[in-house]
Amino acid sequence: MSFEKKLEDAKRILEELSDSKISLSEGMKKYKEGLKLLEEATKMIEDAKLEYKTLQEDSK
Repeated sequence: MSFEKKLEDAKRILEELSDSKISLSEGMKKYKEGLKLLEEATKMIEDAKLEYKTLQEDSK
């Protein structure tokens, strides 16, 4: 899944969590799902930074 798709899905989950009609168990499930997506997106950013840094060092 792409970085952009992960963020889009996390945003959708946040909107779903804003619904006052969501049950506690469903809210917890969505919350965990959103955290996982954000952790994966953060890892993708960190990996991209590392790759960029490596490329910069190799070009010197």
